[in-house]
Amino acid sequence: QVQVVESGGGLVQPGGSLRLSCAASGSIISIAAMGWYRQAPGSQRELVATISGGGSANYADSVKGRFTISRDNAKNMVYLQMNGLKPEDTAVYYCKAEGILTTTAWARSSWGQGTQVTVSS
Repeated sequence: QVQVVESGGGLVQPGGSLRLSCAASGSIISIAAMGWYRQAPGSQRELVATISGGGSANYADSVKGRFTISRDNAKNMVYLQMNGLKPEDTAVYYCKAEGILTTTAWARSSWGQGTQVTVSS
């Protein structure tokens, strides 16, 4: 069974930075893509950034130039460096792993439980 666990959330002042980490585990051979999504209160979950196994990244327009996604394929980890944070970035941030091949099965996707990011003075 694949598990996805996020860490690194917290409270930060506007203009500050945070780095989120996400680790996938469970006899994993490969993961096609990993990404970050967020959901603010009263809003739908939205894409923040995704990255392929080859390192090709995609960003929401609202975070371009401020956030950077990266991954370590050997460790099955993905990171989100968030700079220039704004109050509107406040949300629960979720990690998603897609196209997961393990030693016993293939899974379309797996989500983490989320980590809270609050941007406030």
